[in-house]
Amino acid sequence: MSELTYYGTGRRKTATARVFLRQGAGEIVVNGRGVDQYFANEVLKMVIKQPLQLTETSEHFDIRATVEGGGSAGQAGAVRHGITRALVEYNEELRPKLKAAGFLTRDPRKKERKKYGQKGARARYQFSKR
Repeated sequence: MSELTYYGTGRRKTATARVFLRQGAGEIVVNGRGVDQYFANEVLKMVIKQPLQLTETSEHFDIRATVEGGGSAGQAGAVRHGITRALVEYNEELRPKLKAAGFLTRDPRKKERKKYGQKGARARYQFSKR
């Protein structure tokens, strides 16, 4: 294999992203589509590019990501997490900067399950005294 590839798995909510970094010009492709076509929201595009901007490596890598599950916000968070892990695999010295920004931490928040005898996770049915 002539070209080095760095890999990172990212997760957020129920979304899972497999991210591959290769030397390149800064092209980001998610599920076979450009990042601008896949994510319509500007905030989500910004979320994905945060680790690259923080480490000043946005022009050094081409990124290929495969994302499954969740919604658009969860998928964007998963891609960011995967990019961060791949960058740490590329250069361990970037780890303190990325950790301080909170990009290495797996966000554990998920949807809480609905409980029996209740309307939802926390919402109850209306109580009547009389």
